[in-house]
Amino acid sequence: MLSYSVTPDDHCRRLESYLQRLLPAAQPAYCRKLIKSNACRLNGDPAAADTLLQAGDQIMLKESSSVTGLLQGKRPVLDLLWQDDRLLVLNKPAGLAMHPAAEVDENLVDLVSAWLEKRSNHPARAYPVNRLDRGTSGVVLLATSSSNAGMLGRQVKEEGLDKCYLTVVEGRLEGSGEIDADLDGKQSLSRYQCLAAGRHNSLLLVEPVSGRTHQIRRHLSLVGHPVVGDKRYNAVPLPSLPGIALHSFRTMLQHPTEQRQLTICAPLPAALRDLVLERCGLTETALMQLLTELTRR
Repeated sequence: MLSYSVTPDDHCRRLESYLQRLLPAAQPAYCRKLIKSNACRLNGDPAAADTLLQAGDQIMLKESSSVTGLLQGKRPVLDLLWQDDRLLVLNKPAGLAMHPAAEVDENLVDLVSAWLEKRSNHPARAYPVNRLDRGTSGVVLLATSSSNAGMLGRQVKEEGLDKCYLTVVEGRLEGSGEIDADLDGKQSLSRYQCLAAGRHNSLLLVEPVSGRTHQIRRHLSLVGHPVVGDKRYNAVPLPSLPGIALHSFRTMLQHPTEQRQLTICAPLPAALRDLVLERCGLTETALMQLLTELTRR
């Protein structure tokens, strides 16, 4: 058996996503087969594909010629958190734009489109279902066709996405509350809860009830606690961050064709994790426990 230890870089990642990154050339069906047949075990026991991993977990993989061959591939450029024929859920890195633009060399839509084309051997295009700002990291949804995007977009518009973000802000913003302030003439509401606070910064869980452009960033700036590194909205620049200290951590949605709910989490990026540990008074163990608790809300 091959053994792998889950690190904080993959804390809260689905088991299937972990296996897909370990075996980048494998088809999703093959990874699911390994899990279902118990050729992949978690802490010595069988586990479901959607089990969320924790740092320190041990993954055991039955060694075979097929598995050994698939282990030789390069780690994928895309961090796929979940996929099927209709929908791709990715962990977008901070600093990567969603769309082509004159001032950027790479963007997520083109990267995913190229990946789809290579996988299917015919022209393909990815279509965003929701969007993240260039400086924001975390969960983002893309459809595999315009018709799928339309169907998923209607679902999102009618039922919404249950999303929560993690952010480090300037200053101490303790307790919990709501920021109810119109943006661009439209009613806008964000709920927040302080998870930890240091002398000069706070770690917040934020849930945007409405979905306005830059809503979280603008709301937090309006109450005097801008997102760390967000110089556009009055924060001091932080060169050590590839973007801003805002991460789309968890998204819950109804599967578009199956009667089940998907809960998908994006592991906290290393740079943001280091910022939390340095400025918000948490140990790494406490942070991992906190993230695990958030997946169960």
